[in-house]
Amino acid sequence: MDIYFNGDLTNISENLKLESFLHLHQLDDKKGLAVAVNNQVIPKKSWDEYILTDNDKVLVIKASQGG
Repeated sequence: MDIYFNGDLTNISENLKLESFLHLHQLDDKKGLAVAVNNQVIPKKSWDEYILTDNDKVLVIKASQGG
């Protein structure tokens, strides 16, 4: 199954939950992360329930400190 992750095409197994997908990309620390799938923000409390489908576009934004 094809997923676009921050613009890059990646292949994953079917029925993968968003939280598992983030784990695969070493994004286990939820603090400071925002995730959208197909331009819709997915609340953190739903990451373990949201199942990705073919050709989904996942955008992950990580907050960073700086000035």
